Amino acid sequence: MTPPETATATPDLAAPTGDGFWARVRESLRGERHDYTALPLRRAILLLAVPMVLEMAMESVFALTDIFWVSKLGADAIATVAFTEMILIIVYSFVMGLAIGASAIVARRIGEKDPGGAARAAVQAVVLGVAMAAVVGVTGALFGPRLLAALHASAAVVEVGGRFTRVMLGGSVTVILLYMINAVFRGAGDPNVALRTLVLANGINIVLGPLLVFGVGPFPRLGVTGAAVATTIGRGVGVLYQLRALRIGRGNLVVRREHLRVDRGILASILRLSRTGIFQIFISTTSWVGLNQIIAPFGSTAIAGNGIAMRIVLFALFPAWGMANAASTLVGQNLGAGRPDRAEQAVWRAAFYNLIFLGGAGLLFVLFSEPIVRAFNADPAVLGYGSSALRIVSAGFLFYAYGMVVTQAFNGAGDTWTPTLINLGCFWCWEIPVAWLLARPLGLGPNGVFTAVLLGFSAMAVVGVALFRRGRWKQVKV
Repeated sequence: MTPPETATATPDLAAPTGDGFWARVRESLRGERHDYTALPLRRAILLLAVPMVLEMAMESVFALTDIFWVSKLGADAIATVAFTEMILIIVYSFVMGLAIGASAIVARRIGEKDPGGAARAAVQAVVLGVAMAAVVGVTGALFGPRLLAALHASAAVVEVGGRFTRVMLGGSVTVILLYMINAVFRGAGDPNVALRTLVLANGINIVLGPLLVFGVGPFPRLGVTGAAVATTIGRGVGVLYQLRALRIGRGNLVVRREHLRVDRGILASILRLSRTGIFQIFISTTSWVGLNQIIAPFGSTAIAGNGIAMRIVLFALFPAWGMANAASTLVGQNLGAGRPDRAEQAVWRAAFYNLIFLGGAGLLFVLFSEPIVRAFNADPAVLGYGSSALRIVSAGFLFYAYGMVVTQAFNGAGDTWTPTLINLGCFWCWEIPVAWLLARPLGLGPNGVFTAVLLGFSAMAVVGVALFRRGRWKQVKV
């Protein structure tokens, strides 16, 4: 599937000697500057993918840690997190859509050897993030409990989780800027900076979380709200680190005083690319809201079991997104350098590496779903739903491996329409109707919803690969 590399290894580009793979891993973590359009392809993928995979692994650890502590507070607390995430999913769709446009433009400018243009695009990404955060923060802080009620959360969940939702949405500027700026660093080929940001932010959250949830020592016992406070503090510190890294220039990207102005032309370009990107992510993420609405009538235990299972699934999918992000960066930079064939070659290699990782993770989840879920909650009802969800959804990991990489490759090329249409067809026109049909008329309950997730993501992979092979993404102008 992948043709042999054509790049010639010169002394400065050759693979490190010595212990081979681990020498390259250490090299990737040092954060050195590289021209990813000239390096041998395998080395370029590894240097980008290692910090990106570790960055997403930090998100996985964060997601699991939060739900681990909150799960000790009962089903209503878990449901609070799940319902709040339904709201945040909509926010994330806008953030991730904007990030697609910003990252694609930064990658093209770096590939064209225009660091000043990349820096100006980074500043516009921050401007858009702040504007969006202002709207979300004010709305969430004022109407958090009402938003929970609008999602048909029970009175007990609204009472337990109202403050949690207010804090998470009110402090959303931290997660919005964290994601936007990290996307810019990835597009610039500086994944090491993004990794260090999440190590710092999530490290603080992991330490503070249990202290504030349970009131350890001098810390107040805030219950589920403590998880939101810890998250906001950790991510806020991470954003401060990002801004400092942009100012002093720790990689290919450095923002100087002359770049600090609103550039309407670049803003328009980001928004043009992001319009379909936002719709693309909105379709994908709100499909989860639709699925949860189908599960909700089966009670808090079903919502809680599904919430735990999806956090565990994310534990594997987040690192896999790291490999997909590496492919996206290579596509953008190589198209900018006028090397479309090398861009395509990078995608097939990255997808194969992803297949190996996700295949192993999926097998473990299928075989050991019940003991894994039991580590989070031993309630028989929650355990039953959670283990079923984990086992069924994980069965499709081999398909997801290719689907994730190909989707991000389209975005890295600036072709945001193709994955948008794929998401619309596979999630809203296929997954949601199948979930309702299996869960309600056919009587499978939540298991029908879990099966629909498997079918939806598998369809996305098959359709995505077929369209990617056509190669129209190579002609997109950014």
